[in-house]
Amino acid sequence: MSILHAFPRVLMVLWLAGVGAMVGVYAGAAGPRPTVELRELTTDRPDATESPFTVDAAHVQLELEAVSFTRDRRDGVRTTEWAVAPFNLRYGFTENFELGVFVTPFLQSTEELRGGERTTVRGLGDTTLRAKLNLAGNDGGAKAYGVFADLKLPTAKDGLGNDEVEGALTFPVAFELGAGWAAAAMTSVEFAFTGRERPFVWVNTLSVGRALTANVAGFVEFTSAAGDGTHVASFNFGLTRRLGPNLQLDGGVNLGVSRAAADLTVFAGLARKF
Repeated sequence: MSILHAFPRVLMVLWLAGVGAMVGVYAGAAGPRPTVELRELTTDRPDATESPFTVDAAHVQLELEAVSFTRDRRDGVRTTEWAVAPFNLRYGFTENFELGVFVTPFLQSTEELRGGERTTVRGLGDTTLRAKLNLAGNDGGAKAYGVFADLKLPTAKDGLGNDEVEGALTFPVAFELGAGWAAAAMTSVEFAFTGRERPFVWVNTLSVGRALTANVAGFVEFTSAAGDGTHVASFNFGLTRRLGPNLQLDGGVNLGVSRAAADLTVFAGLARKF
């Protein structure tokens, strides 16, 4: 393993060790907010539009995608991909700041050519570290906004990632539309630290949803990413189901509306605050 390949893995271990140490110190000093005082559960899933809200101080939130299936056909190649139990683990350090880590424990990608030749790669996916700051609206109100930074580490097995260290800076907003409707949007700039030179990628999303019953809500969403030679756009929709104040199930479908986007993605998952 080269130094370039090893460095991101060492960085990830050191980051997690540092987070663990700070969690212990902070939790011991501040203590968790009593459950009865917790803010309403807000999540960064199931839509692609990330929220500006953070997890309550000294609390952990697990956002897990139980399974997802993606299918795409392009230039005579049919690609299918399964992701099993990718998760985002979020920890609130203060009432408006959190750190998180995204991990994909198992990813399987299969490419099939027109002649029937098939290649399958299985293994660990990439890992992303996140720091999020809420700037307004964390405790309620007609609008909320924030900022967060991501660092993607190339921990994926060869053939399952681009082997590059990448970063992103994102500005998410959420606002009420009235008559029971709410919307969320984000704009993000993605860039590479290592690997081939490439332009910045500009990502924009818009999600609109509303409660359908006391515990069920639905959303529709449009996403767009451009700047790396291709335009990737999708139309997404899904449902969420509350099973309690701190537990939510979800599922959805993403449909590609540009040639470079995956044709279809189907997923189901959950979110749980502790």
